[in-house]
Amino acid sequence: MTKSRMEAFSDGVLAIIITIMVLELRVPHGSDLAALLPVAPKFMSYVLSFILLGIYWNNHHHLLQAIKQVDGRVLWANLHLLFWLSIVPFVTGWMGENAFTAWPVALYGLVQLFAAVAYFILVRSLIHLHGRGSVLAAAVGRDFKGKVSLAIYGVAIPVAFLRSWIACGLYVLVAVLWLIPDRRIERTITR
Repeated sequence: MTKSRMEAFSDGVLAIIITIMVLELRVPHGSDLAALLPVAPKFMSYVLSFILLGIYWNNHHHLLQAIKQVDGRVLWANLHLLFWLSIVPFVTGWMGENAFTAWPVALYGLVQLFAAVAYFILVRSLIHLHGRGSVLAAAVGRDFKGKVSLAIYGVAIPVAFLRSWIACGLYVLVAVLWLIPDRRIERTITR
């Protein structure tokens, strides 16, 4: 079956997830800059989540450019990814509402870890469908950034109970790691 429905559905779900997150930001009461201080943690958690969701959207788009078709396994793997991403607004709000305390920060990391695992499963499902000699398999290669991201999330979750700001810094590190453009798929497709 073609990939177009999966791509359109995924784009729609990600758009709704981002919309839900921004609707959680409340306008502060007061007209001076001091009125912004109470909403700063919520805004910072929103920015981090927006960037991470944008990275997923961007990588998902590139992933689907490298394939020709999908099957039932891929559709379920994609739904698995969308499930974990759909929980991001909840953990984003909880983390921001509680000013980055241990449990919300740890749960945020757990959801990010499960989303990263789900993305890894989606990539592997697509490679299984298209073969080890496919454009996608060549583009993904050893998936160093994906594996490093999983490890960073795995470390950050328990660290949240020691120093939640270090765990948040590790989440930012993953975002920075992925903000650096990964042109493997684009280069492989254009060859």
